Amino acid sequence: MAAGFCVQDEFWGNGPRPGGFYSTPGGQTAPQYGPAKHTLHPMTTGTSVLGVKFDGGVVLAADMLGSYGSLARYRNISRVMKVNNTTVLAGAGDYADYQFLKEVLDQKIIDDELLGDGHSFSPKAIFSWLTRVMYNRRTRFNPLWNQMVIGGFHKGEAFLGYVDKIGVAYEAPSIATGLGAYMAQPLLRDAIEKKPNLTHAEALALLERCLKVLFYRDARSFNKFEFVTVTEAGVEIQKPKSADADWSIAHLIKVVPSAHVPLAMAANHV
Repeated sequence: MAAGFCVQDEFWGNGPRPGGFYSTPGGQTAPQYGPAKHTLHPMTTGTSVLGVKFDGGVVLAADMLGSYGSLARYRNISRVMKVNNTTVLAGAGDYADYQFLKEVLDQKIIDDELLGDGHSFSPKAIFSWLTRVMYNRRTRFNPLWNQMVIGGFHKGEAFLGYVDKIGVAYEAPSIATGLGAYMAQPLLRDAIEKKPNLTHAEALALLERCLKVLFYRDARSFNKFEFVTVTEAGVEIQKPKSADADWSIAHLIKVVPSAHVPLAMAANHV
C-alpha cells in the first residue's frame, strides 16, 4: 500500500497542484495571459497624400505634420520614401504603422539586392505585395492604420496606385487620401480632363495648389510639404517647401447657423 502511494507521488511529482498550472518541460511555469495588443486608435497621424501622373512619370506630395490628436505636435516628419530606383511610396494615417511598413520594405529591398540576379521589384510588384500585407493584417483584426499611395515608372509606363488599411486597392491617374479625396481630388481630375498629358512643372504646380487649398481647409494639414518625382531617370525627393498663404480675406467669412447647427458649433467648423 505504501509502495503504491510512493509510485503515485513520483508520477505526479511535477503535475499540477490545486489552483496551479502544469509545468510543461522547457516551457514557462507561469501563464502568459494579457490583453490583446492591437492598435484601436492611431496616436500620431498624418493627413492627405496626393499623387498625379504626368507625361514621363509620377509626382507624389505630402505635408510634414504629425498630429497628436488635434495637436500639431511634430512639424518636420517625412511621409514619402524611395523604395527603389523605379518606385516611391507615401503614407497617410498612423505614423508608427508607416514607420513599420517602411522598415519592412527597406529590408525587403536589401534582401532582393543581395540576390544579385539583376532584377528588382517593379512598382506593380510592390503594389501587389502591399495589398496582400494590408488585407492580411485586416483579416487578423489588427490592421495597419494607413492609406498608402504607390508611384512608379517602369518600362516606359507610369504607375499610380492606392491601398488602404482594409486592403481596398485601385489604380488611377490621380489619387488623394484623407480630406484631400473631397477637396483636392476634384481639382486634380479637372486639370487632367482639360489636359491629360501634364508636364512635370504643371504637375508640381497643380499639387502645390491642392496642398495650399488643404492648408486653408484641413485643420490637420501644414504649410510645409515634400514632393517626390519618379521618372525614367530615377527618383528625386525635393527639399521641403512652403506655399505663399494669404489670410487677408479670412475676416470676410460669415457663419450662418441653421436650425440643426447652433452658432457656436458652426463657428468651430469654419
